[in-house]
Parts: sequence; structure tokens; C-alpha cells
Amino acid sequence: MLYSYITTASAKERPIPMLYIPLRLSPLAVALWLASSPSQAVELEPQVITANPLGNRQLAAPSTVLEGDDLLLQQQGSLGETLNKQSGVASTWFGPGASRPMIRGLDGDRIRILRNGVGALDASSLSYDHAVPLDPVTVERVEIVRGPAALLYGGNAIGGVVNTFDNRIPDAPIEGIHGAGELRYGGADTTRSSAGKLEAGNGAFALHLDANSRQFNDLRIPGYARSSKVRDADEPGSKHRLQNSDGRQDGGAIGGAYHWDHGYAGLSYSRYDSNYGSVAEPGVRLDMQQDHYGFASELRDLDGPFSSVKVDAGYTDYEHREIEQGEVHTTFKNKGYEARIEARHQPLGPVEGVIGAQVSRNEFSALGEEAFVPQTDTDSLALFMLEQWQATERLNLSLGARLEHTRVDPDAKGNETFSAADSASSFNAFSLSSGAVYQLDPIWSLAANLAYTERAPTFYELYANGAHVATGAFEVGDASLNKEKAISADLALRFDNGTHKGSVGVFYSHFRNYIGLIGTGNLREGHDHDHGEDDHDHDHDHDHGGFPEYQYQGVRARFYGIEAQDRWQLVQNRYGSFALELSGDYTRAKNLDSGEPLPRIAPLRLNSGLVWELDRWQARVDVQHASSQHRKPGNETSTDGYTTLGASVGYRFDIGQSQWLAFVRGENLTDQTVRYASSILRDIAPAPGRSVQVGLRTSF
Repeated sequence: MLYSYITTASAKERPIPMLYIPLRLSPLAVALWLASSPSQAVELEPQVITANPLGNRQLAAPSTVLEGDDLLLQQQGSLGETLNKQSGVASTWFGPGASRPMIRGLDGDRIRILRNGVGALDASSLSYDHAVPLDPVTVERVEIVRGPAALLYGGNAIGGVVNTFDNRIPDAPIEGIHGAGELRYGGADTTRSSAGKLEAGNGAFALHLDANSRQFNDLRIPGYARSSKVRDADEPGSKHRLQNSDGRQDGGAIGGAYHWDHGYAGLSYSRYDSNYGSVAEPGVRLDMQQDHYGFASELRDLDGPFSSVKVDAGYTDYEHREIEQGEVHTTFKNKGYEARIEARHQPLGPVEGVIGAQVSRNEFSALGEEAFVPQTDTDSLALFMLEQWQATERLNLSLGARLEHTRVDPDAKGNETFSAADSASSFNAFSLSSGAVYQLDPIWSLAANLAYTERAPTFYELYANGAHVATGAFEVGDASLNKEKAISADLALRFDNGTHKGSVGVFYSHFRNYIGLIGTGNLREGHDHDHGEDDHDHDHDHDHGGFPEYQYQGVRARFYGIEAQDRWQLVQNRYGSFALELSGDYTRAKNLDSGEPLPRIAPLRLNSGLVWELDRWQARVDVQHASSQHRKPGNETSTDGYTTLGASVGYRFDIGQSQWLAFVRGENLTDQTVRYASSILRDIAPAPGRSVQVGLRTSF
């Protein structure tokens, strides 16, 4: 929901809902500017919703919430980049058009990306060049659950969950008319962004409208696009610009809900449309569309065994075409639905809990010369439960379980390439999780989690067989793969004494059957393309159009690391309020069968931010450091360390009954060359160089 926040002059005051205004004079833009009736939205105390259906504020799971000014300062054009500075979260960076979040070294199908608690089907986990069909400007709130969240959201949340919330189905009554708008310009890709939202209601019926538009040019970078490790002295390639990295994103939604004293029900429709270049393949564009239909309802204050019942459902029709020199070479389609129901039972003494069910269907197809996976239907059905027990005033315990059945049914359509896809595969996955939070004293608490999780392999891990040009690999699946199994644990010490608020935690995961894409050392012939082989050679040397072969294999693996964060309130006087925000994370991952490190693991990262607020002014200075990464498989390249500097300043003011925020944000101000170890394109697509962006927000 194009719904974000402008905070008031005091950092302790509640944020004010705001809305974004399209740059073009569309009917929605006119309505936003002409609507002048003030309204008072119903405001609720913030709660972590993901992995917390019981609303308990003492969460054992390590979670992060990004909203308000924090979301404003981190907002980028893709979800992965927006979350890249969060503790334990890295970016798969495939240029400004596509970037997916990676959590604790895990990515792809192990990270569940949700929209209001249910999956929005796309093809982003299949390939790094496939964007998540979501513009972060439409998001009011992002919740990140680090570590296994498979209990509530399925085996493919074995690494974590990123849940984005919008208000396209208003979950609280609305009185009158209110809205907000945003304009942005600048950045390393010269972004021109506009967005708007309008909401109206009479206390019973609530209506939501939003629209957004973003255009961006080729990305400015400090030096050569190719690193010295792969750059040819005679043909060094592009400099100061990342070729074919421009694009656009457009979207909008309409939704509504009916509210009564003990619940609500609503529907929504949203459309996402984008076109962006593949920085790995000059001349190749990705044209993407997604239509999403949502339904949400909640019944509260019920009599009988259940006190409340919540239903969320979504149907998605997704398609993207890969276009080369004006011709469509491959078309990816994904359509299907997901629905879940959660029922909260009446307290049984000190025990509270929910039981639930989830069902989904996913119909995927890839047609064209670069189709390296067969048409596949995936169906799943799951039952889950979560119970919490307030054992003592200081100790809260939780226990949950999930049983999930998945059926993967391929259809080769007579294509001999997918001869292994001759029969369906079925998997029964079981997950069990326990957690505890112990309040040591009013300042310190301990949180611990222990989980056993299972994940069914995906259709591409089972049946892939072909050249994947975007990743520069010939990928081969294994139809005999078993479930992925992991035992995970984390332990965190949390503190809040008014001056310091934060946590220090460690995590560990041991996989019995980690499904990795492992290089075999062989070369395979790919499809014949007009552009040269060097256009696809990211980390490997291809001989005469050959691609290095990678196979999906089950191996033993180990992940462990540390995460820490602290907000230190330094001083508050007539010169303003000063605070220091500190965070860091470090992950190690190893293939225990081969003894080699696993690929694309972010190095040690340290972040610091000095925050200042005085009356209507706010400002901050950020320093981010990442160490070099030399722990990598033998067939990958290392990355150098870097330190970047960022700064922002904002000023709030009122015009009539509307609130405004003007801001300037600078990033990588020292113009450092940044190559993410977590990106498969680390050697051909660096992160943005020096950039300055200006913006204006309003709410009424």
C-alpha cells in the first residue's frame, strides 16, 4: 500500500500516515491534490505480525521491523537493496532492475517473500535476473524473520521470511478522506519516482486507491563495470556506466473492506508492470506483468472453542518475457493461488495458541529457446499449530509443529531435454520448533530457539536441464533428490535500559541434505546467441560458447554466525537529540562434503549511523564497512573490502492541514567501488557510485 510515514517533530510521537502523489496528472493525482478534507485514521500500537499470530511482544524469533522514517531512509528501487543494510540480510544484486534479499547466507527458495502474509507468485527464486514484482514505495511496513520460519509459512521459509504489508485491504476502519504523496529525483541511476495513495471511509466501508511510477537510467559506477579479475586489457568494457541497466516500474491497486464491531472482510486488485535490462546480457530486456487478487477477513470475539479466525488468500497471474533485439526469446508464466486460515483457540489455563491450514497451487511454464525447466504444477497442503505458555512471570515458552504435503508434477510436452521429468514427485515435510524468552531483570532478557525443518525440493532443483544464460551456467536438476533437512538454533541477549536498546545473538544451522548448485568441472554447449560469449561469462571462462555445468546435489552443510545491534541515546539538550545506531553481522557457510566454503556469502559487515533531531529538522550520517571475502569455492572470485559514507537531512513543515517533509539523501559519497560477495555478478556489475537524491512527501 502506498503508505509510509512522516514522523512528527518529536521522535517519541506517533508517526503520521502519509500518501504519495503521481507526477503525471492522472485522475488519481488530481483527486489527491483536490481532496482537502482532513480525517483521523484509526491508529494501532505496532505489533510484529509475522511469526507472531498470538500478538505476544516477547518474541523468541529474531525479528526486525522496518517502517516510518527508517523505511524512508533505506528505500531503494528493489526489495533486496532496500533491506541490504539490515542485520543478517544481504542483496543478490543483479543491477537496479532486480535484487532479492538473502538472509544469513540463504537465498532462493529458502527465503519466503510474502505479501500481507501470503505468497505472491513470481519467478524471482528461479533466477537472480528475475525481479520481485514489488516497488518498495508501495510498502507501509516490512517485517523480517531471521532463521527458520517454516513452522507457519512452509518449508521454503527454512532460511527466513520477508513479509511486506500494504493497506490495499484496509484492516481498520477509516473515517473521512486522507492520503499522501511522494516525489523523488536523482540517485546513481537518475530515478524519477512518483506515487500516490487515497483512502476514504465512513467507519464501516473503507476504500483504498494507489498508483506509482518509477523510471531510471543506466547506473553510474565509479570505474569499469568489469573487475580487474576478468577485465581484458584490450577490451576493458564499459566505464562509469553499467550498460543496459535502465528500466521502469509502474503499478497501482484498488481495494476495499467492510468493518463491523467484531471483524472485517475485504478484496483488492493490484497490477505491476516493469521493463528493465539484464546487465548480464547486453541487448536483452525483461518485460514483466503481474495481476494479483487478494482477500482478507477476520472474525473476532467469538464464542466457542475459538476466539478469532483469520483468513488470507491471493490469486496471482504472472508473466515475463525475455526480449532480445526486439524478439521474444523466452516467456515465463506463473499463476496460482495461496490461502491460509488461522484459528486462535480460547486460553487453556496459561496456554494460548493457534491452529491453521494452508493450501497453494503453482502452475509454472517456460516457453522459448532459453527454457531450461519444464512446465510444472506444484500443489501443497499443510496443517500447523503454535502454542505459547507463560510458565512464570519471567519465562515464556513456545512450541509448534507443521506437516506439509507437496506434489510436483512436471510435463515435458514431448521435449526430450526434460526426459527426466516423466513422473510426479511427492514429499511429506515435517517441521518442529521451540522457543523461550527469559526476562533476567527489567533490562536484560535471553531468547532462544531450536528448530527442525524440512523443505521439499523445487521443480527447478528436480528437473532443470539447460543453459541458464543470465547466471552463465548449464544447470542440471536431479529428479531423485530427497527433502532438505536442517537443525537450527539461535541464542540472543537483549537489552533496553532507556539509553541502550539492542541485542547480541549467535545462530547455527546444520543441513543433512542441503540442495546446492555444485560445479562439476564439465563444459556444456548452450543455445546459440548473436552476442558474444563474453557477455555471459561472469565468473568462468567459456570455450566457444560452452557453459560450465552445475548440478543440484544434496550435500551436508553448516551455517553459523553472529548478529548485533544497538541504539545508543547519546544526549538530548537544546542543541537537539543525538543517537548512535550500531549493527554488524558475520556468516560462515561450508560444504561439509567437499570441505569448501559455500558460494555468495556476505563478509563481515559493520554499520554505524549518527542521528540528530531538533524541532523540524532531522539528519544522519552513516558509515558502512564490509571486509574482503576470500572464503569462496575454487570456481568463484573473491571480493575486496570497502567503506562507504552516506548522509541525509530532512525538514518538516505544514501547509494548511497537510504535513510535508523535504529531504536530501546522499549515498557512497566517497565514490567507492563496491562489489557484493553475495551477487553472482560481482565481477561485471558493481553497486552504485556516488549519488544524491532529493524528495518531497506530503500527507493530509
